[in-house]
Amino acid sequence: MPRFSVIVPAYQVQAYLHESLQSVLAQSCTDLELIAVDDHSPDDSPRIIDECAAADPRVRPLHLPSNVGLGGARNAGVEAARGEYLLFLDADDTLIPGALGAIADRLTATGDPDVLVYDFALAHWHGELAPNPRTALLAPREGPEVSTLAGRPELLRLLPVVWNKAYRRDFVAHQGLAFPPGYYEDTVWTYPALLAAESIATLDRVCVHYRQRRGGSIVRTASRRHFDVFAQYERIFDFLDARPWLDRWRPALYRRMLDHLTTIATAPSRLPRTLRAEFFARSRRYCRIHHPRTSRPPAGGRGKPLPAGGSRRTAVRHLLMRSGSHRLFRTLHRADRAAAATRTRSRSAAHLAKRAALLLYYAAQRRRPLDPHLAVFSAYWARGYACNPAAIEAKARALAPGLRTAWVAPRAYAHTLPPGVRRLEPGSAAYWRALARATYLVNNVNFPARYAKRPGQVHLQTHHGTPLKRMGLDLQQYPAAARGMDFRRLLAHADRWDFSLSANRHSTLAWERAYPAAFTPLEFGYPRNDILLTAGPEEVLAARAALGLPEDALVVLYAPTHRDHLHDAPYPLDPARLARLLGPGHVLLVRAHYFHTPPDTYTGAGRLVDVSAHPGTEQLYLASDALVTDYSSALFDYAVLDRPLVVHAPDWEVYRATRGVYFDLLDAPPGHVTRDEDELAAVFTTGAWCDAESARRRAGFRARFCTHDDGYAAERTVRHVLLGEPLDALPPLVPPAERRPAPAPAEARRILRDREAPRPVGTRATG
Repeated sequence: MPRFSVIVPAYQVQAYLHESLQSVLAQSCTDLELIAVDDHSPDDSPRIIDECAAADPRVRPLHLPSNVGLGGARNAGVEAARGEYLLFLDADDTLIPGALGAIADRLTATGDPDVLVYDFALAHWHGELAPNPRTALLAPREGPEVSTLAGRPELLRLLPVVWNKAYRRDFVAHQGLAFPPGYYEDTVWTYPALLAAESIATLDRVCVHYRQRRGGSIVRTASRRHFDVFAQYERIFDFLDARPWLDRWRPALYRRMLDHLTTIATAPSRLPRTLRAEFFARSRRYCRIHHPRTSRPPAGGRGKPLPAGGSRRTAVRHLLMRSGSHRLFRTLHRADRAAAATRTRSRSAAHLAKRAALLLYYAAQRRRPLDPHLAVFSAYWARGYACNPAAIEAKARALAPGLRTAWVAPRAYAHTLPPGVRRLEPGSAAYWRALARATYLVNNVNFPARYAKRPGQVHLQTHHGTPLKRMGLDLQQYPAAARGMDFRRLLAHADRWDFSLSANRHSTLAWERAYPAAFTPLEFGYPRNDILLTAGPEEVLAARAALGLPEDALVVLYAPTHRDHLHDAPYPLDPARLARLLGPGHVLLVRAHYFHTPPDTYTGAGRLVDVSAHPGTEQLYLASDALVTDYSSALFDYAVLDRPLVVHAPDWEVYRATRGVYFDLLDAPPGHVTRDEDELAAVFTTGAWCDAESARRRAGFRARFCTHDDGYAAERTVRHVLLGEPLDALPPLVPPAERRPAPAPAEARRILRDREAPRPVGTRATG
């Protein structure tokens, strides 16, 4: 019996069918059968199905003798299915790489629930991906991971479709779930499945790309077929009537019906003008028939009411639907649209006026002489004082006291700036004045497109990590990572760079290929890593104490990278579970990538600490005993410390395919490589994390990538770029054998104890 039966009905989808089927067959999880149902399609879809079946024995073709519609085709697939779980996929949609593996892992971790709900993204015809508008409803919640709908009542507010869920086949058979004929057939399956399920789990990960066709879908075609919605909700209420114990959900389903009717009524593409009065009259009758005895929503799993959603405007629209007031409804709808347009125009006019005034001010400031003593710094799209620009700014204040520095950061990041550093509010008049007149500009990303570099200005691009993943123009072959990227603008920004900073020859070559422009490469090392070589034992222990970490604990820092193909998934593993597996004596620090909003702060009885908001990554490096990461540039920075690293690569093949990489990390990793949480925990509990093999791999990695990090990168940069000193006057590179990374916490404690220990009487100090 396969784990999954993936059912794909096909009717006039020849342009998309092959891609859809291949998205299933190419999954890393291969324990599946693919039931491709030809709904007597008149195009080339039947041949495409047969060709896939001939090439892969997991494909089971079903050719129906007549066209029965989407619901009937799905029913045929369900009847033929043999898998433990049923998944539905429309023939113009796709599963993203690794989706089935993630679904399988989540089902196992939650004890094979009746229903697993997962996320999707909207794949627009022009190539852009957009998140599910209600993705927040799938975010982890307090309480058990598996429950009935009472524990996650907000799931009723998700789009009522069948293809974002996995259903246990035994559960489907027991409940007698089936698709009816007509439009909106998903509704009659989705709501009863959620209501009847005794165990529901969620997966906060995008698994399906929901294609948004340019011409719209069949459901967006204006016709009388949209009256099918009434029969579908009649079937749902019949389902409730047959199960009195579910009657408490009637108010919630009544509201969902009102939402659905309102959506149809406000969409001219669905309901022809000539049928609107009839639709409202039918709505009034159905609302009277099915109006619940009480409008109070049922309580959630922890006694909280079921969120009703919507607004006062929604409540008014519901009232008008119930009363059948067609003309008043349309008048209100038009008034709402007019008011919204007026507000938008007002905001737009004010915004355009302010923007025009600032650009005029910027143009006027550009006519004034450059200020030879002003340098402007920014990092991570103005996300605060950090990275290479911060290290350079600090060194500039020490070596060039006559230079005034200013840092671009909004008020929310003001606390990250050192005392005395001037803050520039992005978009303010002071900001544009500084960009117009500063002689030096330093950034690890790019200044805005409206900034125009002046003759005499010096622009230093520091970047923000040694690249393992593809960057710049090298992303052109990886659409998942390059979505929304304007490569012409990217090159225009690179044309503004005078200098490009890199930490090693690999980076230098990668930047020159990815950003072909006339900048001068500076292979100086990364200034942000200087502290990893200059910090003494006191600074190491101070960094650890600032986090409140136990002195004798083994502190593991977990810092994964961003995955372009996933939406808002900060961790590809469960940090809480990993902390439990590590056991007493360990503390796990977790740091989400800055693109993500991390979960609520972890407590974990002190053994799990979320440090995502900590302003200094380098301080976390100093405080930890080992690093666990995946494909992040943290690998290269932490290797400078010569402390143990573990590469956790559960989805290396998927990441490499979707993002692209410059070399195969797993061929020569800087430490042990793990594929799942149990294996990762075992590396630490068995002591392998710091064994001879780990040291051997790390040494090879350091020899390749840590060639220029010797503690003087910031000084070289300031003296050459900001003070104009020639290259031959800069501090020479410290030989690798003479570099002394900051001591590990245990070594730092030993050094300080030795310093404080009294000497025996009669001995002489040496050295």
